Amino acid sequence: MGSEATKLLEAALKLPPEARAAMAGSLLDSLDTTVDADAETDWEQEIACRLKDLDSSHPHLVSWNDARRKILGL
Repeated sequence: MGSEATKLLEAALKLPPEARAAMAGSLLDSLDTTVDADAETDWEQEIACRLKDLDSSHPHLVSWNDARRKILGL
């Protein structure tokens, strides 16, 4: 990291946590240059499907503990 970047980092680290988080988010967003044109539509469809399942008479819900165990293979 160059001296200018080091100075910026030192200044950023003096900011309040909320400002640092916002800055980190902006920096991460700047790295994501690939835009998935279908992502928003896909998420809307997924959300609609999940809401439909929840509104049905027999939704299949899993607690976070059970989901975590399954994810981690415990």
